[in-house]
Amino acid sequence: MNTEAIVIMIIAMLIVWGGLIVSIVALRARPERATYPPGGEDDHREDDAIIEHDT
Repeated sequence: MNTEAIVIMIIAMLIVWGGLIVSIVALRARPERATYPPGGEDDHREDDAIIEHDT
């Protein structure tokens, strides 16, 4: 491997592992969502049966 390939590999590893660390820290700071979009309540989807087709 030449020097440029090693530098690019190190940069890519820093981006991937850095993103993982940042996401873990962010999830530890705010583990659950405080607000939800409208329609998140019971909308009775489970009351409707799955559509079955005769094939």
